[in-house]
Amino acid sequence: MEGNVEVIFVLITLLGMLAVLVADLMRPGLVMFSVCVLFMCTGILSPKELLAGFSNEGMITVALLFLVSEGIRRSDALGHMISHILPVRPGKRQTARKGYSKLMPTIAGISAFLNNTPIVVIFIPIVKEWAAKAGLNVKKFLIPVSYAAILGGMCTLIGTSTNLVVHGMMLEEGYKGFSMFELGKVGGVIAVVGILYIILFGNRLLPSDKTPEETAVAGQNRNLHKTEAVIGPRFKGINVPFKDFDFDKRYGARILEIRRNGETQSDTENLILKEGDTLIIETDDSFFANWGDSSEFLMLSNGKPHKIPCPKWKKWVSIGLLAIMIAGATFGQMPGIKALIPGIELDMFFWVCVVTVIMAALNLFPAKRYTKFISWDILVTIASALAISKAMTNSGLADMLAGKLTSAISGNVSPLMVLAALYITTNIITELITNNAAAAFAFPIAMSAATQLGIDPMPFFVAITIAASASFSTPIGYQTNMIAQGIGNYKFRDFTRFGLPLNIIAFIISMILIPVFWKF
Repeated sequence: MEGNVEVIFVLITLLGMLAVLVADLMRPGLVMFSVCVLFMCTGILSPKELLAGFSNEGMITVALLFLVSEGIRRSDALGHMISHILPVRPGKRQTARKGYSKLMPTIAGISAFLNNTPIVVIFIPIVKEWAAKAGLNVKKFLIPVSYAAILGGMCTLIGTSTNLVVHGMMLEEGYKGFSMFELGKVGGVIAVVGILYIILFGNRLLPSDKTPEETAVAGQNRNLHKTEAVIGPRFKGINVPFKDFDFDKRYGARILEIRRNGETQSDTENLILKEGDTLIIETDDSFFANWGDSSEFLMLSNGKPHKIPCPKWKKWVSIGLLAIMIAGATFGQMPGIKALIPGIELDMFFWVCVVTVIMAALNLFPAKRYTKFISWDILVTIASALAISKAMTNSGLADMLAGKLTSAISGNVSPLMVLAALYITTNIITELITNNAAAAFAFPIAMSAATQLGIDPMPFFVAITIAASASFSTPIGYQTNMIAQGIGNYKFRDFTRFGLPLNIIAFIISMILIPVFWKF
């Protein structure tokens, strides 16, 4: 293939891929890897370029951060912290606004340094139990928990995998990459304003109708009770018709209800089970003992948080190691520190490797089963997205799209208008597919647009990074939103109604602050 033929072929293939991703016909990692193989077969990608993503520093850092997050989760340090933040005192009236004021900054602060998904999985059962005791409607809180985690993730290099993906691509192209708190110049402001928005408008805009999960706690005094189970990536019945999957035999529990996109499914016999579906099951406490530590379910909730027994010393050691990793990555690149230890790059990758090995040696997570705590589909998605990004550059599609983007703006091409166009485009894509894929698609276009305009690409890189994370308007763009939707039984429109103003807030703040901190 040559010239325009390659451009057209890559464009059509990517549009087809987007359609498959939106339709959720296959797992994102497999869809995108299949596209990479097709590009390799047609000569657009070399085998070396296809494999490059699997050795990308950002991708491997994401993998190791899954293990660090698991070590923190198992220590129950976060659960211990939140129990002190959200006490229910007799005679003291609790309100949603008071809950937001305590919860949102805490979750955002923690999410700035740990993977968003395990944080949401940890906090949702705790918040549900607290809301029930405080007499508050749980539907006022689960979407805000997800949004707070997303907002916190925008503040640091390791806050979300998206930041690390763009960072890794920048390093491969010869740019310096992000420092630990560089994105916080914009992300931190968005987080503060976003949290204020939740505090002021959450109780007013979020639904409050009574739902089955609010009454799930009522059955706790019986041998059998209701439990909510969100289907995870390793669930054996994914893409299997419900009528052909013997859930009772495999898991020892009976399915009472299946929810998807906030709707209870009536025709369960012909339903194809998918990741993110919420199952309302009837079971006893042995279900938690058997499956509470399994990646077959993204989350289990029976009205009270599931705690893994852990010695107190592990809580302090895990928090200490996290602090060392953050401090090491923050100060390790300073000229004075680098001069003291020449020949060793004390960056984020170095420290996450060291901390992961120490956590494994101390059994802060089960070292013999470490592979089950890594979300492999996310890693394949990241690696494949990086290869697809390369294919867009090789074929000339990135240059063409960048040219169309700049020429579509009438009159003198303003870098700020291109910045806005890149942000909006990336944000729309991330609401429909995965955030990492959206960032990887936008990266070569951003780089090419900067080259054509003759300006520093850094403002564009920051914009697509923030835009790819700012997934508030749909439940399908971010896994934490999907978890909140399943447990809270929210409608699609609940996310749009409450989340769209947050998207607009993030966009306006980005357009104001990015040109201030990163000059064109």
